Amino acid sequence: MQILTATQLRAADTLTCRTQDIPALDLMERAATAATDAIELHLGWLPDFNEKRVVVACGPGNNGGDGLVIARHLARLPGLRVAVWLLPAERPSADRQTNRVRLPEAVEVRELREGDAMSLVEANTLVVDALFGTGLARPLDGLAAALVRHLNASGAEIISIDTPSGLPTDGPPAPEAAIVQATKTLTFQAPKLAFLLPATGGFVGEWEVLDIGLDLSETASDLHFTQSADVAPLLGPRARFGHKGTYGHALLLAGSRGKLGASVLAARACLRSGVGLLTVQVPAVGYGVLQTAVPEAMTLTDPMADHLSALPDDADLSRYQAVGVGPGIGQHPDTALLLRELLNEARRLDVPMVLDADALNLLAQHPTWLHHLPARTVLTPHPKEFERLVGPATDDFQRLDLLRRLAADTGACVLLKGAYSVIASPTGALYFNSTGNPGMATGGTGDVLTGVILGLLAQGLPPVDAARLGAFIHGRAGDLAAHRHGERGLTAGDVAEHIGRAFRVQATD
Repeated sequence: MQILTATQLRAADTLTCRTQDIPALDLMERAATAATDAIELHLGWLPDFNEKRVVVACGPGNNGGDGLVIARHLARLPGLRVAVWLLPAERPSADRQTNRVRLPEAVEVRELREGDAMSLVEANTLVVDALFGTGLARPLDGLAAALVRHLNASGAEIISIDTPSGLPTDGPPAPEAAIVQATKTLTFQAPKLAFLLPATGGFVGEWEVLDIGLDLSETASDLHFTQSADVAPLLGPRARFGHKGTYGHALLLAGSRGKLGASVLAARACLRSGVGLLTVQVPAVGYGVLQTAVPEAMTLTDPMADHLSALPDDADLSRYQAVGVGPGIGQHPDTALLLRELLNEARRLDVPMVLDADALNLLAQHPTWLHHLPARTVLTPHPKEFERLVGPATDDFQRLDLLRRLAADTGACVLLKGAYSVIASPTGALYFNSTGNPGMATGGTGDVLTGVILGLLAQGLPPVDAARLGAFIHGRAGDLAAHRHGERGLTAGDVAEHIGRAFRVQATD
C-alpha cells in the first residue's frame, strides 16, 4: 500500500472527479458515508449506544464538509443525539456550505464565536473531529486552537476524520502546537506518514484506512506500508523434491561470554525461517550451549574462549549463501578486526550479509568500514545504534532523510527497528512494516529478527525483499505470541518459537 502526501491526495481527488465523471460534492458524500459506516460500526459495540451523544466539530473547509455529511447520516440513527459545532469562516468551502443546508432540523447546530465560554463535553459524548484535514499548512491559533485544547481536556472519545486536526502529515509539528489527541482516526484511501512516526503517531490513536475509490493510476510514491498482500509473493512454496542444499547454508557469528543467549535466539529464528543448513560460530565457552539449545545447527568454536576473534577454520565463505554477524558479539578489539576481515572477504566473494547489534556499534567506531560493505548487505539498527552511525536527528522526518542517505551512501538496505519498523532501499524507497506490538520492546527480539533475515538471504531473497518479509514475519510472530502470552509477558524466545507459525499463517492469507 502506498503512503501518500497531501499534495498527492489532492491530485488524486481531482483525477478521480475527471475519470469517474463525478462532482467533488459527490466524492465528499462517498468519503463521508464510508466514515459514517465506520463510526456506526464503532457505536454498535458500545453498551450505552442509545444514550450516546455525538458532537461533530466542523471546520471551514472540506474536512468540515465531511463532518456535516457524517452528522446528517448519524442523525438518522434512532436514539442518537447529534450536534454540530461550527467554526466561523469568512469564506467557507462551497461544498461545506451545501452540506450545511442539507442538515436536518433534528441536528443541533452551534456556531462558535471568539470569546465563547465552552463547557466541557459530557462524559458519554463521542466527538467527531472534522475541523481540519491534510490540507492544513500552518499551526492552529485563536478559536480553533482553543477548541482543540478544550476537546483534549474533556477526556471524551474522539474520532478524527482523515487526520487529527492540527497535525501536519508531511512534516514535523511546531513546538507546543494545538493538535487533537484522537482515540481513533478514519483516514481516506492511504495512510499518512505522520501516523507512522514516534513524535506524531501518538496523536492518531488507532487508525483505519477507508477505501473511497480514488483513482491512483497517475500516483507513484516511494513510501510504502507493507501488508500481507505485499510480501506474499516474495517466498513461494517449498519444492516437493527440494533438499537441505536447496534452501541455502547460512553462517551466523554471534555471542560472547554472558551473551550467548543472543546466538541461541538468532539461530533458532534462522532455522524456523526455512534455511537448509545453519552453521554458528561462537566463542569456545559457548560450544556446549549451542549444541544443547540448538541441536539442529552445526557449531564451530572460535580460538578464543570468551569472544570472537577469527574467521571459521576453513576461512572459505564461498560455501555459505549468507552470513549474519552481530548478536551478542561484544566490542573486543579482536572482534573488531574479525569484522573488518569478514566484510572484506564477503565483499570479495559477493556473499550477502546481515549486520546487527555490536557489529553496528563497531562500524560506528570505524565509519570508513561502512564504505566497504558487501554489495548485498542488510543493516538492522535500533534507534540508538542508528544514531551512533549517522548522528542525532532534529526530528523524525529528518531521521528518515538520514536513513535514506545511509542506504544511498553505503549501498546497503537499512532496517530501522521500532514501531512500524522502516526499511530503506539504496534507491530511496521506504517500506514501513505493519505488524508487531509493544510487547516486542524487550531484550533479544532484535536477535530474532537477525536470524529471520539471515535465513531469507540464504534462501536467495534480495536484501530489500528479505528485510521486508523478515520484518513482517517477525512482527506477525510477535503478534501471535502476544495473543498467547499477552504483551506484558512476551519474551524474545516466544517470538522465535512463533516464527514458523507466522510463515504458515502468511501462506494461508
